[in-house]
Amino acid sequence: MKKIWIITLFPDFFKPLLETGVAGAALRGERGQEFEMNMISLRNFSPKDFKGVDAAPFGGGAGMVMRPDVLKNSLIEGIVKPGNYGENYKEKLHIVFPNPRGKVWNNDSCKSFAQSAWSEDSKKDIVFICGRYEGIDQRFIDLYIDEEFSLGDYVLTGGEIATMAIIDSSLRFSEGVLGNRNSHEDESFQNNLLEHPQYTKPREFEGVNVPDVLLSGDHKKIAKYQHVEKIRVTKKFRPDLLIDGDHGER
Repeated sequence: MKKIWIITLFPDFFKPLLETGVAGAALRGERGQEFEMNMISLRNFSPKDFKGVDAAPFGGGAGMVMRPDVLKNSLIEGIVKPGNYGENYKEKLHIVFPNPRGKVWNNDSCKSFAQSAWSEDSKKDIVFICGRYEGIDQRFIDLYIDEEFSLGDYVLTGGEIATMAIIDSSLRFSEGVLGNRNSHEDESFQNNLLEHPQYTKPREFEGVNVPDVLLSGDHKKIAKYQHVEKIRVTKKFRPDLLIDGDHGER
């Protein structure tokens, strides 16, 4: 059983993730590997509820900073003790902090994280720290955080959305989560290409027909057509992706 722990001020953020969709089914243990997701409310580990989780930054500045002692209390009292991880808990937990200065979360980092975090061979459970306000005290980061990720060059109001994005996108690479084990292999960003256009019924829609090659039944021609379309779409929308690879016609 792989356990996921989330330290957050707003546990209700994660209800839709747990209750709906493919990721929700995986987190409920209905697809492939068994998962258990636990929300730890940070306010429960502050003597003053919400008002005690943060404080003004030393040296001045706008906003408030989340306190390291409250974060440690939530980690030890909310996760380590009830999870029976013992004194060597740092060897049994991998602690992630979504943070603007972290490693960019892209397809490569997503796959790498999935292989290390969700693999059945992985011996560590995962902890996510959801920051708020102006961030968290640097001392907690230095002492307890194992890995930092950034969704992109922008700032969110909190780490909950980033954490959900990391969980949702990486779980897709976990064995058995997707109904078709090859589904992710043809999707955007695989081999530095965007996905080719998709078509379904009806064959004709507002005067536009499905490309004939897709109706031909010739799998070799279809594969070649889709590869060419991937290159065309990538050149149009994300030409920067083509810099690192050779994507000539097959």
